[in-house]
Amino acid sequence: MQRAKDIKAKQREELLRALKARFEKNMNRHKGLDWANVQAKLEANPEKLWSLDEMERTGGEPDVVGYDKKTGEYIFYDCSAESPQGRRSVCYDREALESRKEPKPENNAVDMAAAMGIEILTEEEYQELQKLGDFDTKTSSWVKTPADIRKLGGALSCDRRYGRVFVSHSGAQSYYAARGFRGSLRV
Repeated sequence: MQRAKDIKAKQREELLRALKARFEKNMNRHKGLDWANVQAKLEANPEKLWSLDEMERTGGEPDVVGYDKKTGEYIFYDCSAESPQGRRSVCYDREALESRKEPKPENNAVDMAAAMGIEILTEEEYQELQKLGDFDTKTSSWVKTPADIRKLGGALSCDRRYGRVFVSHSGAQSYYAARGFRGSLRV
């Protein structure tokens, strides 16, 4: 079920306060960036605030991880220590969900991300995230899977174990209590 894509003033204030606190606590993720500029951009894009609220609501702990000088956009990733709790136990996409025999998961990563207005991290983005800290040491996250792999029925996920980042594969229809997905948003 998709929620209305606006947030009330009080909710907006709480979200901005949480984002600012996380931004200030984790300056290593966005060296040289200023919160006032990020907030101005957010306030000018209420639909992006809604998406960030969805990321926050599902346990993603979104934070700024970069700035694209070409487009003038701030880049947010889910920075929760583990794969977001509210986005776990999902298979990769709708095709996988429909082909899944019982028991079926309630949802899939691709549709959830689209409904939230975010993109699933690519393998490259996931590797960049891992340069900012140790993420998914007990969980794993689906990553955007190349079409040639998906066509064969597979999907990719990533995690960090033994001090290294691993890319692994499984059937797209599989789902695990400890696997979810991380998203990105450009504002």
